[in-house]
Amino acid sequence: MAGHSKWNNIKNRKGKEDAKRAKEFTKLGRYITVAAKEGGADEEYNPALKAAIEKAKAANMPNDNIERAIKRGTGELGGANYEEITYEGYGPGGVAVYVSCLTDNKNRTASDVRHAFDKFGGNLGQTGCVSFMFDRKGLLAIEREDSIDEDELMLQSIDLGAEDFDSDEHGYEIITSPEDFNRIRDSLSEAGYNFAIAELSFLPQNTTALTDEEDIKNMEKLIDILEDNDDVQEIYHSWEMDEE
Repeated sequence: MAGHSKWNNIKNRKGKEDAKRAKEFTKLGRYITVAAKEGGADEEYNPALKAAIEKAKAANMPNDNIERAIKRGTGELGGANYEEITYEGYGPGGVAVYVSCLTDNKNRTASDVRHAFDKFGGNLGQTGCVSFMFDRKGLLAIEREDSIDEDELMLQSIDLGAEDFDSDEHGYEIITSPEDFNRIRDSLSEAGYNFAIAELSFLPQNTTALTDEEDIKNMEKLIDILEDNDDVQEIYHSWEMDEE
């Protein structure tokens, strides 16, 4: 997503996830498997696994799928060995793009990602070419509801240590440090708030607006083809997307 104050980007991604539920379950399963493999099956002592499970539940992933993914990570069930790998580059019009993957075949993934960039007017670059343009942050997004008192939510967030709070007609966005993310998320959840998005993300320091129609179409296609790839977990970019 482009900026932490851009609800249209959140809605755009969430809608695509809803339309591709089965593929999303595959990606979430990998996320859970890797988290369980690296930190164990007890989510109370494994924050990464807890975050992965909560994300899966928010996407309505069945509990059986979640349990199988955990068992694959702990070795109770057989399965592929996934490793994390990232790709960086520029999309049409100079938009910075940072792609996070979990793959069991780096050569396949590298080829697929490079093909996507080449096909739609982008350039895949070297490691580090755009990552410095993004900040690692916790992102909590809450949809606007009549029952939510904005001032109260803002004060609660600030008191808990949030770095930033923003709102518009769609809802509220709370930015945290990575270290404070779990604590603030859990505290607000216990206070009764439901999240449209609750994740550790890479937020761009600056955004890029696209005005050329061809660039806009190609950027949309680049994101779509990357999202359609099972190996791609997240796509972070600096595109300043219009409401339309």
